[in-house]
Amino acid sequence: MLKEFREFALRGNAVDLAIGVITGAAFGAIVNSLVSDMLMPPIGRVLGGVDFSNFFLVLGPGQFPSLKAAKDAGAATVNYGVFLNTLINFLIIAGVMFGVVKGMNRLKREEPAPAPPATIKDCPFCATAIPLRATRCPHCTSGL
Repeated sequence: MLKEFREFALRGNAVDLAIGVITGAAFGAIVNSLVSDMLMPPIGRVLGGVDFSNFFLVLGPGQFPSLKAAKDAGAATVNYGVFLNTLINFLIIAGVMFGVVKGMNRLKREEPAPAPPATIKDCPFCATAIPLRATRCPHCTSGL
């Protein structure tokens, strides 16, 4: 059983999948940082200094100045600002992945197969298609 597991784990597809998952997780962390640390602060500044991660709706009584304060108080909240950040993360990752897949597909496109060598030619007298090796046209009987 250990031998079968080792064969499965070391097959090319399993190793490629593991590398893809690890790379994807690292890429996701980079995009998350890009959105939360680079994109959202300027957008929030333009919109009047708001922090999107602090957009929330309290389900129940109470007013809280921040999402952290609401969570510390144990209030049930709908965190639509966090959802907005996550949605932007997804759109960026989806766009980059679309570009990567499109580029890979472009690289994988096969050249069209070369045309097979000609096996027929046209008779110069009557323009009928005849075999290449013919010495007389079967249609007009001209010598070729």
